[in-house]
Amino acid sequence: MADPQELRVVLASRSPRRIELISQLGVIAEVVPADIDETPLPGEEPVAYVKRLASSKARAVQGRLATDVFVLGADTTVDLDGVIFGQPDDESEARRMLKALSARTHRVHTGVAVIAPDRSESLVVTSLVTFEPVTDALLDWYIGTGEWQGKAGSYAIQGLGGTLVASTRGSMSNIIGLPLQETARLLGLGC
Repeated sequence: MADPQELRVVLASRSPRRIELISQLGVIAEVVPADIDETPLPGEEPVAYVKRLASSKARAVQGRLATDVFVLGADTTVDLDGVIFGQPDDESEARRMLKALSARTHRVHTGVAVIAPDRSESLVVTSLVTFEPVTDALLDWYIGTGEWQGKAGSYAIQGLGGTLVASTRGSMSNIIGLPLQETARLLGLGC
């Protein structure tokens, strides 16, 4: 079992949520964003999409580093009936996504990939989120907060977006952006 303080981990993401989550494992990660094209491929399913992006991010960063580090790539998307809801481009797209999610259950998939000195592994964790019926007044308020920007599905469950959520099933850290139990296992932390 590895000591989290001794692991050299590079996080291939600039997500403040992922930085905070990985620190909960006792790991101090260096942040090196991958900056890859995140456009879904034609006909790509949501699970395949996040797994591909997580692996692509880890590989893109690993190629620029020494070989004695663990490179962690991750990507999260919202999946409503097989449709990928990524980060909205603007307020009208955020509004459209949130209206579609209203009073419905959707899946949140996070792909996680680790390239270690001796191996590489990837996986996808899925959680379920059920939204409350989102009224126009609630939608106007939430859009007005600006919190939807840069968030898959246009909401942040750990923030004000939690007011839109009726219930969840599965890993909460996965919904936020990095499933902790599975990430710890991939890093060899004994979970």
